[in-house]
Amino acid sequence: MLTTETVDALADRLEAAEAGRTPMRHFTIDHPDMTVQDGYAVQARWMEKKREQGAVVRGHKIGLTSKVMQEGAGIPEPDYGVLLDYMFYDAGSVIPMDKYIAPRVEVELCFQMGKALSGPNCTIFDVLNATEYVIPALEIIDTRFHRFDPDTNAPRKIMDTVADNAANGAVVVGGRPIRPMDLDLRWVSALLLCNETVIESGVAAAVLNHPANGIAWLANKLWQHGENLEAGEILLAGSFTRSVPVSAGEVYHCDYGPLGSISCRFA
Repeated sequence: MLTTETVDALADRLEAAEAGRTPMRHFTIDHPDMTVQDGYAVQARWMEKKREQGAVVRGHKIGLTSKVMQEGAGIPEPDYGVLLDYMFYDAGSVIPMDKYIAPRVEVELCFQMGKALSGPNCTIFDVLNATEYVIPALEIIDTRFHRFDPDTNAPRKIMDTVADNAANGAVVVGGRPIRPMDLDLRWVSALLLCNETVIESGVAAAVLNHPANGIAWLANKLWQHGENLEAGEILLAGSFTRSVPVSAGEVYHCDYGPLGSISCRFA
């Protein structure tokens, strides 16, 4: 287990890498015994520093929600990160590239909590009952690490990604809000277009068979740390497409059919 001093130092390194837009060496190279729990400790300390600077927690995000991604990361469950107020954009926004290192876009559903939600035995039915509405979202993921180590070409490990706030960058929210029981959320589908060309598509059942399952997992996971999901929180349930790298000048449009659409431009 990492010492408190090491956790604090690693959180400072994440902050410096983000501020300078400079990817850094994987923590697990210098700390090969680092655990997933260590990663969450670093994430928590980094988010604490963000709050000390004035940032406000708006919610959480869930990542690694597909079995393929979990197997690739070598873990049996998703991971999670924290959403802060400055990370949110409205549909139609211009996203400044100079705020990020290597941004990528993912297609997701966003749950707005109307009631508090807690473990230890939270179920999908508890999630649907506690959700005020569901709305389309695009997550902009980013990483403060090299995706592959420049010297060895080794990929990041899950401990690095967890420490890095689950590779969170920003969120674009838009489209049509719906009540969670007004539609079978498993069958929400989306087409992601870049400059008017379809480049990805998916259906929400790809997220743990039902996107609300990820929210239940998160409530139960946070309970283990003495936390719960508060009323008013915004929760990203996980991507049901592959992540797509973006470049300046590109316009992304995601069509969610009956749930409307979201567009944004990177500049």
